[in-house]
Amino acid sequence: MPPELTLTEPRTRPLLDITRIYYERAAAELPRGQEILARWPDADLVEVESHWRIPELHGDEANVRRWVRIKTEALVLGVKKSLTVRPNGRSADFIAPSTANGCAMACAYCYVPRRKGYSNPITVFSNIDQIAGSIHRHIGRQGVKTEPNQCDPESWLYDIGENSDCSADALVSDNVRDLVKLFKTEPTAKLSFATKYVNRDLLEWDPQGRSRIRFSLMPQPMAKLVDIRTSPIAERIAAINDFVEAGWEVHVNFSPVIVADGWLEEWGELFDQLDAALSERAKAQLSSEVIFLTHNEQLHEVNLGWHPKAEEVLWRPDLQENKISQNGALNVRYKSGAKRGYLAQFKALAARKVPYCDIRYAF
Repeated sequence: MPPELTLTEPRTRPLLDITRIYYERAAAELPRGQEILARWPDADLVEVESHWRIPELHGDEANVRRWVRIKTEALVLGVKKSLTVRPNGRSADFIAPSTANGCAMACAYCYVPRRKGYSNPITVFSNIDQIAGSIHRHIGRQGVKTEPNQCDPESWLYDIGENSDCSADALVSDNVRDLVKLFKTEPTAKLSFATKYVNRDLLEWDPQGRSRIRFSLMPQPMAKLVDIRTSPIAERIAAINDFVEAGWEVHVNFSPVIVADGWLEEWGELFDQLDAALSERAKAQLSSEVIFLTHNEQLHEVNLGWHPKAEEVLWRPDLQENKISQNGALNVRYKSGAKRGYLAQFKALAARKVPYCDIRYAF
């Protein structure tokens, strides 16, 4: 395994060290594009026709040997074409048009890389004004939320981070900050995103309770194996009180739940760690989501080329069954009967250890 893919040593390189920027001309001409290019004046610039088609980055599984290096050093600058707001109804009421896709982190189970050939560094979109405008108009059409649901009891909830990690995206541009600013002026709506990266710059944004950050948590022994290049679990937990004090609504995602030897005992230890760290104010507003692992056959094959140890817990034919996704890909998930039992055990453990933490959504 190349040195940059060593998984047992602390990360010494920064999460981002951009040396090459691939850009669509239209993106580079926009004010946000100019700002981003100015952040890395020494980077090599490569013009591309489309952020979807970059042979050096996408569609070449040989890139697996350069996976982390690509994520560290490459940045893509594009224009978001589709500005559609999609209904969700599970974690959020709606999925907003993304301000970025891809990620600087490299979690072994992540579904996002499948869309762009797996190496998939951050692609940031320059047309933030159009994205924000489409969200603002959509909120206006909804009116007031009249019935509570599992997403939020009072406000329409918009997930802005379906295909990226917004905390890491904020290292690249002000796109996420602009949306946080927008939602401060939207009394009927909140934004939401999940993250595995603690970016303390966000503590200065003053979201005034209109933005929900969801820290993804799992037991640290498992996270060390599969949550590559992310903030340590203890650091994520330690950030919760600070974010609450800074005006964020803070939830947690217990995700993904991976069934392996001793998994419930490890989750019990995590719940104890969470309970010991949280302030009373943080506990009073805390809620959660529980998402059990779903894996993908093609991702499994790619992972065998760079992180086969993770596949020992992610790819478990003895515990999993096939599920064909909407795009025809073969996914695997825990067998439905067994999963119901796992979920019941998980909920019972959580109710005992962190009874104040409501589970909004479980899958």
